Amino acid sequence: MDEFIAELRLLKAWAGNPSITEITRRIHRDWQQAGRPRGEWPARSTVGNCFQVGRRRPNCDLLLAVVQALVGADEAILSVWRQSLRAVLGEAEAAARVSAYDRLPAGLSVFVGRTDLVARAEVLLACDQEVTTLSLEGMPGVGKTSLALHIAHRLLAKERTGAPVLFANLRGSAPQGPPADPAAVLETFLRLLGATGDRIPYDLDARAALYRQLLAGTGALVVLDDAADAEQLRPLLPGAPGCRTVITSRHALTGLGGATRLPVPLLEPDDSVELLRATAGADRIAPDITAVQQIADLLGHLPLALSVIGRHMRNHPAWALSDYYREPLITLALEDGVRTALFASDARLEKETRRLLRLMALQPSQEIDAATAAALLGEPSVAAERHLATLTAAHLLERTTPDRFRLHSLVHAYAEERLCIDEPASRMQQALGRLLEHGRSRNAAVGLETRTIRGFRLPIPRQHSEADGETRLPQHLPAGRVLAA
Repeated sequence: MDEFIAELRLLKAWAGNPSITEITRRIHRDWQQAGRPRGEWPARSTVGNCFQVGRRRPNCDLLLAVVQALVGADEAILSVWRQSLRAVLGEAEAAARVSAYDRLPAGLSVFVGRTDLVARAEVLLACDQEVTTLSLEGMPGVGKTSLALHIAHRLLAKERTGAPVLFANLRGSAPQGPPADPAAVLETFLRLLGATGDRIPYDLDARAALYRQLLAGTGALVVLDDAADAEQLRPLLPGAPGCRTVITSRHALTGLGGATRLPVPLLEPDDSVELLRATAGADRIAPDITAVQQIADLLGHLPLALSVIGRHMRNHPAWALSDYYREPLITLALEDGVRTALFASDARLEKETRRLLRLMALQPSQEIDAATAAALLGEPSVAAERHLATLTAAHLLERTTPDRFRLHSLVHAYAEERLCIDEPASRMQQALGRLLEHGRSRNAAVGLETRTIRGFRLPIPRQHSEADGETRLPQHLPAGRVLAA
């Protein structure tokens, strides 16, 4: 809505910057000609408010009347503004729909591993500690929500104080629709805390102040799931001694002062096997634990993918464990939830950052540095470093050393899948040419081999390691996909 108002101000300037009085006079004239009762005509101050940002419940009829007063009766222009306002209000309405409760959702029936992380979180959130805000951050599908609920349920079971409990899904990575509006979340929280409608202020800051006033001294536990950014979170933090807040986010919340950030890592290998056992059944995986360990390795120990494959094993007893080799394994994991989770994060990236993510599938290895990223994109290293930092902050990329980054195997598979959907073959060839030239400039032993990626036959750089005498082929495709040297 603020962007719409900013455009309306520009339209006013384009129209010669008429005064609010003159705009009001034109609206009165138009509405008189349309036969509208004089009691409906807006006051000058009401028209002036149309140009103020921060509006949450605009009068659509009046806004369009302002546009008409500025541009005249040009129906083509009015239609564009009408559609724009409809889109803005539709997004505002979606953002105002919140899922907030005065209780915690049920946690997972099976929770595996994370012992050290849970213990550390409980120490940080203990009532006698100063730290009151804990942010759990990690890649899509790593189990942040289940971990947050597990921690919160354990805290409540230990304390049993009867303190208020608040939970909200902030939809920061929802694949469709905007993140939840913090003002709407606060309205629901305030009602859950007993505030009547006439006590709830209209202004966001006033709502946040009342919210903190009601929580002061209560020792409340607030769980804010799937946060978009620090700006969305700030009004929702209790900010009172004794109140604890647990946040989950796919983004690095570096701008949230006073919060302790805990990265949520992938599962340990033994815990990955245990999760497969819990979801598939002990009898299902017992015949070949070695194969189960290899499956967990291929899935990169990502809890969401492990749960997906575990359910598939349970529901398809005719599949032998050896049937879950790399190609069908990755495809199954992507099709039943992992792709959706990755797409939700991918869709919120800038265009060139998304393009880099896809082009990284052309890399012979899953590691990359800024110079190689710049070669793939055909951009300066400074721009490539910015894109890499954005992908790292979104937890779609892991920084392994100060200047090197690595893709998770499933993110790499997703990038490869999107590559031939979003990038024309000609641009892939250009990127490969720059990549080959970059390798030569580094005096690396780089050759070409022909590979098929999603049905496209492309020459791919092949890197040779003089240290071990091996030619390193990309690890995300089985050798059968290499057509010729």
